[in-house]
Formats: sequence, C-alpha cells, structure tokens
Amino acid sequence: MGRNAGGAAEWAGRNWALLFLALEIAAFTAFGTHFVSLENLQNVLVACTYVLLLGIGETFVIITGGIDLSVGFLMGFSTVICAKAIVLLRGAALPLPAAVVLGAVICLAVGLLPGVVNGLLVARLRVPPFLATFGMYGFTYGLAEIICDNTPITAPEGTGYAGNEYVFYLVPGKVFSFLVRPQGLSEGDLRRMITVLPIIAVITFIVAPIFAFVLTRMRFGRHTYAIGGNMDAAIRAGINVPRHLTYIYMISSACAALAGALFVLRYVTGTADAGSSLMLDAVVAVVIGGASLYGGRGTVKGTIVGALIIAVLETGMVNLEIPTFNRYIAIGGILIFAVLVDQFFPDLVGRGK
Repeated sequence: MGRNAGGAAEWAGRNWALLFLALEIAAFTAFGTHFVSLENLQNVLVACTYVLLLGIGETFVIITGGIDLSVGFLMGFSTVICAKAIVLLRGAALPLPAAVVLGAVICLAVGLLPGVVNGLLVARLRVPPFLATFGMYGFTYGLAEIICDNTPITAPEGTGYAGNEYVFYLVPGKVFSFLVRPQGLSEGDLRRMITVLPIIAVITFIVAPIFAFVLTRMRFGRHTYAIGGNMDAAIRAGINVPRHLTYIYMISSACAALAGALFVLRYVTGTADAGSSLMLDAVVAVVIGGASLYGGRGTVKGTIVGALIIAVLETGMVNLEIPTFNRYIAIGGILIFAVLVDQFFPDLVGRGK
C-alpha cells in the first residue's frame, strides 16, 4: 500500500502539469458555457500557437542556463518586417501569393539577425543573457516603431487567407472540402458549415515535433543538455560552446520570427507590440513544462503542455467573461508555483524528463 502511494506521488510529481491541465479543463467545463466544443477547442489551439512557438525557442535557451527576454518584441519586430515586405513587394506588382511567401521568407531571414547578436554577446563577449537579451528587447521594439512610424502596418487585402483558413470544411450531408473553403453556399449552409483544424495551429504543431526530435535524438540536443548541466565539463568534452550558444539564440530568434509571420497571416497587421505580453507566457510555459531555470533540464513536450495550460486559461477566462487583467495574476501565480516545485522537488520532477 505504501509502495503504491509512493509510486502515485512520484507519478504526480513528474506529471503535475498534465494534472493541472486536466483540472483546468474540468473546471472550465463545469462552470463555463460549452467549453468542450469543437469551436472552443480550436480557439485553444490558436491561442496556443504564438506562446508555443516562442516557448520552443525559449526551451533551448533555458536548458543551457540562459534566458531570452527579447522574444516578445522580436516577434513584434518580425510582424512589422513581414507586413512591410509584403506591402513593398505587392507595390512592385508581384502577385499576392508570391508577395506573401517572399515576405515571410524575408521576415524569417531578418529575424535571425537579433539571435546572432544575442548569441555573440552571450557566448563570445560573456554578457549575461538577462542583460544581452533585455538590450535586444529595447532595440527591436524601438527599431520596429521607427520602421512603422508608430502606426500599425496593414498588409494588402487577401494576405490573411492562409492564416484564417482550416484544413477541413464540412457541411453535413452535402459538402466536404480539403484546404479549400467551399464557394457558392447558401446562408443556411454557411451557418451549418463545420471547420476543422486551423492552418496556423497545424503549422505550429508540425514545427514542434521537429524541434523535439532535434533536442532528444540529435547530437545538437545532447550538447545543449551538456552545456546546461555543466559548461566547464562540456568544454572539456570538446564541445564548441560559443558556437553552440550562438546557434541556440538563433533558434530562439527564428521561432519568434515565425510567430511574427503567422501573426501577420492571421491578423493582416504588423505592429511593434504584437508579442509584448507573450514573453512572460513563453517563459512560464517552459518552466511549467519541467525545465529548470538553473539549466540542464527541459523538453519541447513539456513546453507544449505548458503552452496548452496558458491557452486553456486564456480561453476559459474569456468563456467565463472574466476581465483579462486577471490572466496575468493567474499566470504569475502558476509561474511561482512551478519555480517552487523545481526548487524543492528537483529530483522528483526531473525524472523521466
């Protein structure tokens, strides 16, 4: 009996975030209105998208014992670059689909540069990650405001097609369509149409397993854990730590740039503060997912759970019509709890990660 109780406690310690997610869903289902519905669950996936992308990059950084405070405004900077590029390319008479694709590529390429700078500052010049990335936070925000002249940039009409579409469209007993929204439907059919799987969420949940594979199955991932576990030992083992850390901050920057591009594809707008509130969310998602702020531990799988917890919380509070500022109180409380779990039960929560 005691052994079973001990095993249950150990399992709960390793999987407390999953238990918290289940309790969250149960609570919002009990007190909300139609919380567990296809439409609402898809809202959760969309809400999860940007936090998860920022959190994936933050996972790599935190495993090495660092932190990237620039990801929120780097995302905002990327939305401005993406929207501005699409506007200019469209103005040069490039067809809209080509302008959107090329604009996103430019956004990702430019978005890598802050990561390179962060990596060089941290890895080569030994600037503390907090200070280096906080400086980049201010730099990208200010530069984005200059580029957009303190006014959101609106991309051409039609830019948001991909970001607001779904994988499947179904009118029961009448129409089934894959990736293409059915045309010529009556108002009644439009009201009955069921949409399944937002494209931007699908993109995010394709990207996540790729980074999970890199972290868990490739030498790059093993080196990442080694640096976070003991940097001196990693250097003695022959790992090129400065180069590796530069790549890590480039990954974080690339994830923020991708989040910025998807934001433009959904909201057709580039604005400097697009991700201003998401940096905290990203860090919370990583820590909830089992990463240690001391380095050496963390998984993309855990970050997915953390991002879902935040997305369910946000969607559930909207469902219950709770003022949004209460969300920050709740997220702050969850972060403190997660840090306390890591502080007092590091061996328990670290098993199986």
